Amino acid sequence: MSFKKGSLYIVATPIGNMGDMTERARQTLRDVDVIAVEDTRRSGQLLRHFEVSTPMIAVHEHNERQICDSLLSRIEKGESIALISDAGTPLLSDPGYFLVNQARERDVSVVPIPGVSAVITALSVAGLPTDRFIFEGFLPAKSTARQQKLEKLKEDMRTIIFYEAPHRIVEMLKDCQTVFGDERKVVIARELTKTFETVHGDTLENLIPWVEADENQKKGEFVVLLHGAAAREETGLDAESERILLILLKDLPVKQAAALAASITGLKKNALYQFALELKEK
Repeated sequence: MSFKKGSLYIVATPIGNMGDMTERARQTLRDVDVIAVEDTRRSGQLLRHFEVSTPMIAVHEHNERQICDSLLSRIEKGESIALISDAGTPLLSDPGYFLVNQARERDVSVVPIPGVSAVITALSVAGLPTDRFIFEGFLPAKSTARQQKLEKLKEDMRTIIFYEAPHRIVEMLKDCQTVFGDERKVVIARELTKTFETVHGDTLENLIPWVEADENQKKGEFVVLLHGAAAREETGLDAESERILLILLKDLPVKQAAALAASITGLKKNALYQFALELKEK
């Protein structure tokens, strides 16, 4: 797709290695009228590196709602604006959701310029299942709230992905151990695409002392990936599938509830039917 005036461009930028910047992203940043950035100082370094002289405007979590209308009005008058974050793909644990949401509501053209995402980059090399995964962003900073959040994910069978800050990485992993147990497989991807890139996986029991023993492994930007829960032996169903089936059984006969649950979850109808019968007998 060629460059279009009067559009909002969502532009992915490198998460470390400048060689990962696409030519299309570079050209788009040169062609737009203004670039909405999370941090003008950090993005200024990026733009200077690629010899982009397009003006910047700060759009961050504290002003996004206030500035959104003026940005969209400029686009509706024919200008084009690019949105970038400090690194990676915008909106993923970064500002931009409100702006994009309102652009869609106002029928403003929103154009993706794909590139690097730390989530997908980490998942591609972790050696964990990739067919189903969930991204949870940053966990709460306090241990009690963090464990409460993790408890809700304990039975999730999907690969679970988090971001974490270096000063909380050990405490976060210990909370994972408390909730998920010693044997749950975890992979930490640190400083992806940068000089000291590290991707290391093990059980939580073994990985935590490995991180604690090396101060360098507590530095940088982290993506933490946890193997999903094993299917429950007694039913073969994950917690979310059971929850859906329980809701349907409140208003539907067993056979109909099992069929609808199978359509929603993609699981086999017979397994859902058998479990529904067990529930009815209790």
